[in-house]
Amino acid sequence: MTKVKVPTYDTLMNPVIQALQILGGSGTIDEIDNKVAEVAGLSDAQLEVLHDEKGGQSEVSYRLAWARTYLKKFGILENSARGVWALTSRGNKLETIDEKEVVQFVREKLKNRRQTLDEEEIEASELEQSWRDELLQTLLKMDATAFERLIKRMLRESGFIQVEVTGRSGDRGIDGKGIMRLSGLLSFHVIFQCKRYLDSVTPNLLRDFRGAMVGRADKGLFVTTGTFTKEAIREATRDGAPAIDLIDGELPMDKLKELGLGVQTEKVQVEEVTVDHNWFMNI
Repeated sequence: MTKVKVPTYDTLMNPVIQALQILGGSGTIDEIDNKVAEVAGLSDAQLEVLHDEKGGQSEVSYRLAWARTYLKKFGILENSARGVWALTSRGNKLETIDEKEVVQFVREKLKNRRQTLDEEEIEASELEQSWRDELLQTLLKMDATAFERLIKRMLRESGFIQVEVTGRSGDRGIDGKGIMRLSGLLSFHVIFQCKRYLDSVTPNLLRDFRGAMVGRADKGLFVTTGTFTKEAIREATRDGAPAIDLIDGELPMDKLKELGLGVQTEKVQVEEVTVDHNWFMNI
């Protein structure tokens, strides 16, 4: 079997800059990653390569994270506490950069300062991925009905009302429904499906889900601990068809952390995150 080759983090630096230019100078991690995949012409096979056997993060996403980190240290990018990355004034003046110059600059900076804020940032980044890996393994150990209850709880905590788990055989993937209220003025009927696995969700699953939602809801929400193929992402927003919102990869885990559902955060010098395995197993 031929091993799929994924671009190195340094060769992804210019696509990151180009993606941000297209996005108007700033974007979330998901927006940047999706746009990089487009401008760099990455294949589904490349996007589906996992960083390690634990899953939860693709190799492309992992390398893009390091590309952004190096560009930040070089003064090309900056990021906010809310996870939005942007080109700096210096970055806005550049069309491309010399990747080798960036790598050499950052490595020299780290080499010349043994215990630096840079190293602490790298350590914090590694800790961040560690708790996500641990949480993913916990989610995968849950049975399907418990995972559905977890998503139901997550939606309630996020502002949904009248959330019900309704999954049953022959219902083409509908696991539940609820109503999303916006500012107490507007409401949208939403049906959702959740997939607790590492595989990539294909367009066929989305088509079946859309077929089940027609006439029953205003919006569809598909949540997975895996990923979506490029074709599935295109299918979700296909012209003339009801849109389906997609939540995959690290997004569900970040939401659980944000809401404090089974994930406790303690701020010391660096953020310490603890996954409560028993909480998930007894939900």
